[in-house]
Amino acid sequence: MRALGRYRLLIAGATLVVLVALFGLVGRVVVPKERSEVGAGRPAQPPSAEHLLGTDQQGRDVLADLIYGTPTSLKIGVIAGVLGVALGALMGLTAGYAGGAVDEVIRVIVDILLTIPSLMILIIVASMLGTVSVEAMALIIAALAWMWPARAVRAQVLTIRERMYVQVARFNGASNLKIILGELLPNLAPYLAATLVGAISGAILASVGLSTLGLGPMTQPSLGLTFYWAITYGALIRQMWWWFLPPIVIIIILFLGLFLMSQGLDQIANPRLQSKA
Repeated sequence: MRALGRYRLLIAGATLVVLVALFGLVGRVVVPKERSEVGAGRPAQPPSAEHLLGTDQQGRDVLADLIYGTPTSLKIGVIAGVLGVALGALMGLTAGYAGGAVDEVIRVIVDILLTIPSLMILIIVASMLGTVSVEAMALIIAALAWMWPARAVRAQVLTIRERMYVQVARFNGASNLKIILGELLPNLAPYLAATLVGAISGAILASVGLSTLGLGPMTQPSLGLTFYWAITYGALIRQMWWWFLPPIVIIIILFLGLFLMSQGLDQIANPRLQSKA
């Protein structure tokens, strides 16, 4: 019970995220994929016993569209977040531990890239590619998601590498790889986990934004694509609340869960926050 109270934010956030994931995974067992396709039902029908969340202008069942679209958005976020944090951690570890000219070059590159608006680059690249797959969208977002993790990890490594246990390991003849794997990474693990949750949140938000603009995968359902069609056919003006409100609720629950997870992991990584909690 003491552990549950100590990590209540992390547990609450993970519970919300798991519920959203289960909504997409378990729902596929109950709702067939054909219901999320064009012409599955009568267009623009309000919620009923046959269609619990109604249908959109093209006859898709909104519930089925969300069930099959939520995992797509989660997949993009997880792939982009993991790749972005992995690359950022590698660059940050290299810069912080090596120091000197290597640190200076990586730091300058990161500072330059951070001045470029990421959303503008994402829009330009996605529009140039035309048809974008889920994997391609994740790679595009990951390519612009590693700079902040790299900067944050570098700052942490600059502090950790001067601590006594790292100096003792160096004096005992431990190799640089052994110090990084055995001393730096274990101490960075909680911080990297919190960074990963934040990166996944940003990647999901970016994918939803691009898909809402019509620049995401158009052949697979996603939360952003649902917004795109709702905007295209004027769902708000036509008061078709069952079309745009449910994906908003899912996004709110998902981001609330990710935020709580990030705060819980921050308490683990930061002793001051942990003592206050």
